[in-house]
Parts: sequence; C-alpha cells; structure tokens
Amino acid sequence: MKVVLQKDVLNLGDAGDIKEVADGYARNFLIPRRFAVRANEGNTKAAVHQKRLADLKREKRVKVMKELGASIDGKTYEIKVKVGENDKLFGSVTANDIALAIKKGGVELDKRKLDLGEPIKTLGETKIKVKLAEGVVPQIIVKVVGES
Repeated sequence: MKVVLQKDVLNLGDAGDIKEVADGYARNFLIPRRFAVRANEGNTKAAVHQKRLADLKREKRVKVMKELGASIDGKTYEIKVKVGENDKLFGSVTANDIALAIKKGGVELDKRKLDLGEPIKTLGETKIKVKLAEGVVPQIIVKVVGES
C-alpha cells in the first residue's frame, strides 16, 4: 500500500514522503496513529507541496545559521569565576553562563545549542561546539579566568 507520511517515522521516512509499506503496517499502525494517510492523487499533491515548503524553510534556516556560525566561529569568550585555594572553582561554568557571555558579545544564542557535555570545572581554555543547524557546527573557545 502506498502511503503519504504525515509525521517523521523512525526507519521509514520524513513527513511528506510517499512510501510503499505492507498493508497491515499501514492499516494497523501508521493510519490509526495519524502518522500517514493512504496515497491518492489529492494527498500526493498536498504532500509534495508540504515537502517543498519544508525544504524551503530548512534552506532558509541553514543559510541564517551559517551566517551566525561564521560570526562566532573561533571567537574566544572570557568568563570570570570565583576561585578558592589552589585555583579551585566555586561551582562550575554551565551552558547558561556561556550563553550569557556570548550575548554580551552581541550574539543572541540559545544555551541548548551549546554542546558542553558536562559543566566546566577547571580554569583555562575549552573548545565548545555550537550545534546551530544540520551541518553548521562552529567552535568557540571559552576561557575561564579566576578571580578571588
């Protein structure tokens, strides 16, 4: 049975794709959960149109993110933190702290875009990837400086 996917389905396809699937899979899983509809002429045309619109949006977003990525790629942001004996940090530097430092530099960035892994707990420089969009991953350098 040919179906038009309404939502992204893992290991099958993205929204707007037209796929050939087993009849039982379509009737018992995809259609009842509104992941897909049966492919007919009207649904197919609508799906192609929706996919074209989604591709245009994605291309526009990637273009904007490439410009943003070029403006922050390789830049160093300094964050001052309080330290105790032996330059031990009180707490840690989180993605939110880094996002605020970037904002002071003039670029608005969501903290969830920062690929920090775990909070920074030492002084010095750390390279951090910023995941802006598909294929747009600039790196910034965060310099943690202690103040007593």
